[in-house]
Amino acid sequence: MAAGKGFFTDTTICIGCKACEVACKQWNQLPDDGFTFTGMSYDNTVHLGASTWRHVAFIERPVALSNQDAGDFSWLFSSDVCKHCARAGCLESCPTGAIIRTEFDTVYVQPDICNGCGYCVVNCPFGVIDRREDDGRAWKCTLCYDRLKEDMTPACAKACPTESIQFGDLDDLRQRARNRIDQLHEQGMSEAYLYGASKEDQPGTEGLNAFFLLLDKPEAYNLPPDPIVPTKTVKDAWKSMGLAVVGMAVTAIGSVLLAGNGARR
Repeated sequence: MAAGKGFFTDTTICIGCKACEVACKQWNQLPDDGFTFTGMSYDNTVHLGASTWRHVAFIERPVALSNQDAGDFSWLFSSDVCKHCARAGCLESCPTGAIIRTEFDTVYVQPDICNGCGYCVVNCPFGVIDRREDDGRAWKCTLCYDRLKEDMTPACAKACPTESIQFGDLDDLRQRARNRIDQLHEQGMSEAYLYGASKEDQPGTEGLNAFFLLLDKPEAYNLPPDPIVPTKTVKDAWKSMGLAVVGMAVTAIGSVLLAGNGARR
């Protein structure tokens, strides 16, 4: 099996150019999302979906500097993508086997097997995967599986002019990310941290194969602070249900015994 591959996205050097979005659509021949003005800053795609596998968010924040006028704002840019979770809710919930883990440790939807049931959609803690309106099947980032098989870099990372999107072996990416965090902290950016880089950092998904360097809380980037794969909680849910059933049974038996004792009196 090939070494696990993934993305490290350093949001501190993203310039919001959307070259990754364009490259992704061109290579994967994805349909457009409609040419409409959303009012969401300069962001016309808004979120990830069946036809948007890379999405660059323009996050507006008030400027905290005292020498700036009230109402001024700054931008954070972030190129979002499927996380290819180490424990993937979409994969675990797929009833047809359409979603598989590839030899590169990525999560891939086989369109010829997908029946459009939508279980993967509701079981993704990031809201990444979605069904296309025309055929009902689920679609998401493949991490350019066809390019990986030819030892090529995914289209989005290849097109990124600042190397905000970095592709490679996961172990190398994690070390590179830790070095970058150390560098930023030394430069006084103490707010910089890694999101999803390890199992310890994100136990609910057991880590992400596409992780991020962030400068604000996850919610600012439309990321959940503590994502949990729904199937991970099934065992606890059954335990709770079992305890509830036992409790009701004990209560019912107790009521019957009390009623019997009352009748004999």
